[in-house]
Amino acid sequence: MEKFKTKLQYIKSLKNGRIFNSNLSKSIFLGIALTVLSHNEAKAQLVATGQIRERTEAKEGQGTLITNGAKGALFTSQRTRLNVGFTGYRFKVYASLQDVRVWGEDASTINRTTTEANNGLMFHEAWGEIILNDTISKIQNLSIKAGRQEISYDDQKVLGSLDWLQQGRNHDAIILKFANKGWIADIGAAFNQNYTAGKEPSSGTIYNGLPATTTYTAGTNGIQHEYKSFQYLYLGRKFFFGDLSFLFFKDDFSKFTGTATAPTFTQGVNSRTTTGFYYNVMPTRKLNLNGSVYYQGGHDKLGKEISAKLASITATYQVNRKLFIGPGVDFLSGNDGTVTASQNNRFDPLYGTPHKFWGSMDYFYAASPFGSQGLLDYYFKTKYNASDKLALLIDIHGFESANKLPANITKYLGTEFDFTAKYNFTKLINIEAGYSLMNATKTMASAAVKNVANPKLTAQWAYLALKISPNFLATKKM
Repeated sequence: MEKFKTKLQYIKSLKNGRIFNSNLSKSIFLGIALTVLSHNEAKAQLVATGQIRERTEAKEGQGTLITNGAKGALFTSQRTRLNVGFTGYRFKVYASLQDVRVWGEDASTINRTTTEANNGLMFHEAWGEIILNDTISKIQNLSIKAGRQEISYDDQKVLGSLDWLQQGRNHDAIILKFANKGWIADIGAAFNQNYTAGKEPSSGTIYNGLPATTTYTAGTNGIQHEYKSFQYLYLGRKFFFGDLSFLFFKDDFSKFTGTATAPTFTQGVNSRTTTGFYYNVMPTRKLNLNGSVYYQGGHDKLGKEISAKLASITATYQVNRKLFIGPGVDFLSGNDGTVTASQNNRFDPLYGTPHKFWGSMDYFYAASPFGSQGLLDYYFKTKYNASDKLALLIDIHGFESANKLPANITKYLGTEFDFTAKYNFTKLINIEAGYSLMNATKTMASAAVKNVANPKLTAQWAYLALKISPNFLATKKM
């Protein structure tokens, strides 16, 4: 009788919905909690990778001509990186610790003999990114990325990571990033400030940049001190036939009195603007066209008015499954004898990767200056994929001055031959070798270009590089 009453009461409570609703509510709450927790954990991912890149180079005229009788150089440089990235719910963080040195820079029995300025240990990247769109948003990505980071777009002709250089290139910047349905829109900015004697500034916004007492620093091409600030807008769109993009980039340089090699920096900036388009399209299944058109205006670091241009086009034709060939031409305007003291027509390719475009020997828009007459580079490139692991590349460049040179000397600068072999020993181990030959003219050695007395007009350069990129850790909570 008691059992019957208990069952009867239970059935009544079911009809009244008390127990049913209570249990259902608990189940729903528990299910939502588990779903949220499992979703957040699924988003969490820790990745740790590294890189050892050792490169032995034999130089006999790389970068600039050497004099007759001078001996070439032989050395090995090494880049070591440890990269750690973590992705959590609506955020990402990433740090890349890097050490760059030449073998023998430190004595084998002493921890450190070089000066602090030559210390190769630094953070190449250290940034955080906040995801602004939530999980139910229809926008693919909307985020803010801030900190030390690489800024690279398109073919890296004007903005790139400069990865060939062992130390690479980075910027301390903040970027608002948008991506949705094939569209990309980035708005970025940087603002540099002095930090001297271990102290933050207490007044003023004067920025000295990098030391300007040398003929070349790690600043932008063709100048001797770093930018004070920059702002840019990048728009990109993927179409069925290829990619198109637009870039507006403004960089500002601190004004100064005195000379460029011994400046006294003051308040105010000279602002330079670079505006243009990049394209990478396939008119046919086997033909690819890519290139860019940019205009540079505003004022250079000396306050001169700029009016400069860059135009580039490269055609690549796929002969068969393994062979790709094609010609190309790059034009970067420069100065000639008609330019006044207040004008500058020399195009500066900003913060790109010149090694990738204007010859592997880095004669132009790299560490060694070559005057301000601009460059005309016409070339023919060949790539042969001998196997899934081995690729062979041959590039031939013909270099000319883009503008007239003093005394009406010939504008032809030289011919460069670049041979490269890349072999993927495994997915994580890569071996690369290259040889380059430069047949220069006397114009290349003239005072208007490289300014080398008694030059050896035939230059060569060879390298052998080993890169190991281990994955130490890749975990994902599911």
